[in-house]
Amino acid sequence: MTKPSIIFVPGSFNLPSEYKVVFDGVSEAGYEIKGIHLPTVGAGPRQGRDGPAPSMYDDAAFIAQEIEELADQGKDVVVIGHSYAGVPMSQCSKGLDKEERKAHNKPGGIVRLAYIACLVPALGESAQDVISTGPKERRIAMAVDDDGWMLIEDPPAAARALLQHVTPEEGEAIVRRWAKHSAPSFGDPLTYAGYKDIPASYLICEEDLAGPVEIIQVPKIEIIEKVSGRKVDTTSIKTGHMPNVTAVKETVEWIVSVAEKVEKS
Repeated sequence: MTKPSIIFVPGSFNLPSEYKVVFDGVSEAGYEIKGIHLPTVGAGPRQGRDGPAPSMYDDAAFIAQEIEELADQGKDVVVIGHSYAGVPMSQCSKGLDKEERKAHNKPGGIVRLAYIACLVPALGESAQDVISTGPKERRIAMAVDDDGWMLIEDPPAAARALLQHVTPEEGEAIVRRWAKHSAPSFGDPLTYAGYKDIPASYLICEEDLAGPVEIIQVPKIEIIEKVSGRKVDTTSIKTGHMPNVTAVKETVEWIVSVAEKVEKS
């Protein structure tokens, strides 16, 4: 059996380096995994990029390009994303589903979408629409510059909401490594729901304060199931919003299990 290739889409503000320990674990298990640097994420810690902040659709186009490159090599592709990534990774998959490509005599394609504590909007909804259903007291204050790049204003408060399983000092240091993120991208509505046609998996983070299970995560799983007519393959772990920091072993094991299921199917 051919092992699938994995494209990993980081969450908002996060550089791929924040997931390196996870990537290393998955690679050691024998799977090809690539973390990508989204256009909507700045160039480095507390930085944006030159010019106006890109859209969610720019992210989706960038992810699609990475997927198509692998698919054209005949590879099955698993797309895995964290948090905000659930939006562009759902948007990006038009024409890249393996079954659809096969119907057009093209090789490879996406065989599964796998979400980690993700925002998964319904058609017409945006990331901001999903966030607005969450607890107001856990919303993270942002400063937005003239080009539309937003910066986390209060790293200690963000760490309390997102990284409550590490010390306050460690949590703040992690948040201060993060880049700026595009503010407009959070307002871009989903116009294509890849999860309608592509099987989905979801890693539920039970102790997520920023995206509570019963308010953010489970309702989005229910949306996928309603639209697709298929059950979502779910796994739950007891950790917060950043399992790449606070539940590395469990996250690696889940990614490998998703890849193994695809490989055996």
